[in-house]
Formats: sequence, C-alpha cells, structure tokens
Amino acid sequence: MWSSNFTKNALAGLTTSFALVPECIAFALVAHLNPLVGLYGAFFICTITAVFGGRPGMISGAAGSMAVVIVALVAQHGLQYFLATVVLSGVIMLLFGVLRLGKLVSMVPHPVMLGFVNGLAIVIAWSQLQHFRVDGSWLPGAAMWWMCGLVALTMTIVYVLPRLTKAVPPALVAIVGVGLLSELLHLPVRTLGDMATIAGGLPSFSLPQLPLTMETLRIVLPYALLMAVVGLLETLLTFNLTDEITETRGLPDRECVALGAANVASGLFGGMGGCAMIGQTMINLGSGGRTRVSGTVAGIMILLFILFLSPLIERIPLAALVGVMFVVAQQTFAWSSLQVLGKVPRHDALLIVVVTCITVATDLAVAVLCGIVIAALSFAWRHAREVRTEAMVDADGVKHYTPHGTLFFASIAHFNDLFSPQDDPQTVVLDCRHLRLVDHSAVVAVAALSERYARAGKRLQVQHLSTRCEQLLARAGVSVTA
Repeated sequence: MWSSNFTKNALAGLTTSFALVPECIAFALVAHLNPLVGLYGAFFICTITAVFGGRPGMISGAAGSMAVVIVALVAQHGLQYFLATVVLSGVIMLLFGVLRLGKLVSMVPHPVMLGFVNGLAIVIAWSQLQHFRVDGSWLPGAAMWWMCGLVALTMTIVYVLPRLTKAVPPALVAIVGVGLLSELLHLPVRTLGDMATIAGGLPSFSLPQLPLTMETLRIVLPYALLMAVVGLLETLLTFNLTDEITETRGLPDRECVALGAANVASGLFGGMGGCAMIGQTMINLGSGGRTRVSGTVAGIMILLFILFLSPLIERIPLAALVGVMFVVAQQTFAWSSLQVLGKVPRHDALLIVVVTCITVATDLAVAVLCGIVIAALSFAWRHAREVRTEAMVDADGVKHYTPHGTLFFASIAHFNDLFSPQDDPQTVVLDCRHLRLVDHSAVVAVAALSERYARAGKRLQVQHLSTRCEQLLARAGVSVTA
C-alpha cells in the first residue's frame, strides 16, 4: 500500500516537473533573465516548500505573476539588484508567517475566490497561444496544422485515458507518447529546446554584489514588498483551493514561512522568486499527487533536467505541454460559477465577473485587493440599512428608543433618521442592549444625538452600553445610566 502510494505521488511529481520547465523558462524570459535563473528558482522553491511547507500536494515555483512586477527593476538596475529583491521579499514572507498572518486569507470572500480561479484559468489558456507564434507571427501552414493536431491529440489522451486506466497519470502518458510520436515520425514541430537551452551546472551560493546603502534599500524595498504581496496572495488563494479539492486542512502560516525561506535560498543561489502555481498544482492533484513526495520529486527532477537530462527534455514537443495546459485551464475554470450567476445576489455575481476581468487585464494582487474592497463596500452598504428601532412612551411621559442592529460608519445617517428631537418629550431614553457599536464613528454618532436633544432643550439618557463605550461617551459629556 505504502509502495503504491509512493509510486503514484512520484509519477505525479514527474508529470508536474515537465509542466514546470516551459513555464519557468517563459517567466524568466519575460523578466529578461537567463532561463537557468528561472529553473534554479523552480528547484529551490518547489523542493523547499514541498518538504517544509504546510500544504502537501501544492506546487510552488518561479511564477509569472512575480516575474512581471520586477521587469523594470532588472532593466534599470540589473541581476544583482534583482537577486537582493528576491532575498528581501523572502524575508518579508517569512515574517508574515512567523507573525501568524496567514489566517487573513479567510477574509477573502468566496466570490473573489471564484473570480481568482476563473481569471487565472483564462490567463493560463491565453498564455499558451504564444507557442503558436514565432517572431511575432503565427506559425506557417504545415507547422500550424501539426501544432494544432498534436495539441488535440494530447488533450484527447488526457481526457480519455482515465476511463481506461488510472495506473499512471494521463498527462505523463500524453507528454511521453506525443514526444515519441514526433521523434519516430520526424514531425516538423517546435520543441522545448527551441525556447532555450536548459543545460547547466549546480547553482552556487553568492551574496548579491551591491552596495549596502540606504539608496540600495530605497531601490529594492518597493519591489520586494510588491513581490511579497503578490506571492503571498497567490499562494494563500491556491492554498485554499487545494484545501477544497483535497478536502483536507493545511497550515497557512507554516506555508508562508517555508515560502519565505525558499525565496531567500533561491535569491542567494541565483534563482528567481516564486510562489504557488495554480496550473502546476492542478496537474499534480489531477495526477494523484497528495503528499510531500510529489512536490519534492518535481523539484528534484528540475535539477536533474539541468544537470543530466537536458538533451532529452529539450526534445519534448511544445504541443504536448500546451495541450496539457489547455486541459488544466479547462479544469481550473469554475464552470459552476456561470450557472449560479443568475441565482446569487447581484453584488456577488458582479464581484465574480469584476475579479475575473481584473485578473485577466492586470494581475492577481490588484484583482484580489479590488475584490476585497468591493465586497467590503457592498457589505457596509447592505448592513447600513438594517438598523431599526422600537419606540414607546411610558406612564411617566418618558420616551424609550430600543434600536436593533449594528451601528458603524456607514449606518450613522440611517440611524440619525430614526429620531425626531423636536417632537419627542423632555426626557428620552436610548436603550442600547440590542445595538452593537463597532467603531469610533458609532460612539461619536451617539454623542452627536445627545447634542441634538440638548439643543432642543431636552435630555437623552443612554443605557446598557459596554464599559468602554460608556467611558468614551462620558468624555463626550453624554449622560449614561445602567
């Protein structure tokens, strides 16, 4: 049993490693770096997070979302400043985990999660189209037909093989099968070696060669913070998705610590920064990878590709890898979200669409932050209208208001409309036993209400407040009774 489980996870890791190589090379080229920088980064980040992270089964590597944010830094200041940025961003991630801030991901609403997943699925599929072009032009005639045919064959194998056998990962069979077919028939197709050579030696330790001055920190820190934010967001959201798929619970703070340590190690050994990669994670999970073995094997295989297996790996047809990634995009997209758009509240449906569009148009960090802001504003708007009050006049002619709901900055205007000082008797009691005051604006609103009654020559007594709110109102000169 143990042996079969180990084999299953090892094969899943091998399959995932094939998908990691072209992505890491492409991301390195986007950042104007040597492809080996991307592959070294993938080795360190994938291996360290797999061994020490808090989410077995999740795959991390040199991610495109982090590569995009440092293009300007590499162009203006060069490789050494970039490596220092990777190290500093790793330190920030590590501190984020040590301070146990990973639980903040629970504040991301489910519609934002759906938008994130859908947006990344579209980005994954869209990014594969670059392999259908050479020097800015579409592949000519026969080359395009062979490319499309092998992509379709790969996708067919991935979809059909699980119905016949689940002994081996279908993506691995598709990649190896299409590779052998193209070699035996000498098909005119582009291979991984056409992107870049991946042969190299062992990564070597080296501190970034740059002056330790405040000017250096001024240059590096903004990019490091941005990389850390993007990396943590993508990692924690992929973390949540992996939890849902595997129906298990990981340790987000431990994952953040491991990711930070991995980025520090990658920067010190000349590699790119990285984070969780949803596409490769989906390949790993779909291939049966559930333990640390799969991620560890994927990372180690990257290093073996560089050191010993580059002649074989460089002959893998890009069409096979593109076909696998198209399947990943299709399986990643939350198709069920299209069915619920007309059933969920309109603000949630709008949130799904907006986050999806922003993810495609800009990047994940902007999309998630915008989604959280929109969700927070929507929540505040809806709950601001839920404050209501009961009013009655007792035998002594004292009017009692008993408001219900939550009083905070957005509900103050509606709260004020519930009272009419000019029409009320001389003494009014505000009973707050069913009213929750959640911010300073709420306390100020109660104090302002007391002033409205005072200007009308009347007295407002406030009852059943918390000790803290009583103290704040007492400072404002508002009468408070038990």
